Amino acid sequence: MKGHLILLDHVGETQAACRLVDGKLDDLLIDTSNAPRPGAIFRGICDRPIKGQGGMMLRLPGGETGFLRQGRGLRPGQPILVQVTGYAEGGKAIPVTDRILFKSRYAIVTPGRPGTNVSRQITDDDTRDMLLAIAHAAFDGPHGLILRSSCDGADPDEIAEDIAAMADLAEAVLRDAEGVEPEMLTEGDGPHTLAWRDWHRTAQVVTDAGCFEDHGVLDQIGDLANALVPLNAANMYVEATRALIAVDVNTGNDTSPAAALKANLAACRALPRALRLRGFGGQITVDFVSMSKAHRKQVEQSLRAAFKADAVETSLVGWTPMGLFELQRKRERKPLSQDFLRGI
Repeated sequence: MKGHLILLDHVGETQAACRLVDGKLDDLLIDTSNAPRPGAIFRGICDRPIKGQGGMMLRLPGGETGFLRQGRGLRPGQPILVQVTGYAEGGKAIPVTDRILFKSRYAIVTPGRPGTNVSRQITDDDTRDMLLAIAHAAFDGPHGLILRSSCDGADPDEIAEDIAAMADLAEAVLRDAEGVEPEMLTEGDGPHTLAWRDWHRTAQVVTDAGCFEDHGVLDQIGDLANALVPLNAANMYVEATRALIAVDVNTGNDTSPAAALKANLAACRALPRALRLRGFGGQITVDFVSMSKAHRKQVEQSLRAAFKADAVETSLVGWTPMGLFELQRKRERKPLSQDFLRGI
């Protein structure tokens, strides 16, 4: 099927959402963990500072532990509002931040950072003025407000309702900031809500039970158990280790003089999708096909362009002395487990 298609379904008992582009799986959101979701907001209790790092360990509900990187000036026993920023590796504390955001489809409320701003992606002056007028009419408070790019072309009443809902949620959560015990104040958005919130592109949405199977999505998810990512004549392997994500690129059956550069550029274009679908994050090391140093800049530019359109924050670190390329990717998603993939 040509075009964009969003499917909201379940895999077994697990809520899931996917986006297909011309029938090919392009993005996948699955609730695969019992851990707190990114975006969940807690009242945490400061436990102990981490000397030398300026961080603070926090007590969270259910015996969980959080780690706040910038914890200077806090004292043990002090309550603090924090928001989960990603999934923790096995045995490690949950990463959190004290920079709370209340994010929805059209609006982001930013406590402690006043001011009203419109996404830079909206460039039409009349549209920006109209959105600012909606914001000033619907939002009256000490917090900041950001109007997202999805506001462009949206219904003004829906934008106003979204702003009011986020402002009310912010006020309700901030009223619960004080307390002597840790508490979850919001649970974070699940896959269906995230799809509605973040997948703005015009697409047909299907919510029928069993739509994953009807559109061949389960087979495509099952294929993610294989580390191999075909690149026409070349191929790429994407595998998780305890320390990092290892990516290996080779030319396959292509023996032409330009095979190395072609394979490497194809890998650059395919890598964001391969990482996104598998939920991989953290340190990523890419072993490209050996090439001249003159071609490295071209490969790096291709990588930068590919990750610019990706939703997950990824930093291009650069080349190592051994000719490997390193990236650092935010752990926003839980990696798909082999047990889960085998059960599909």
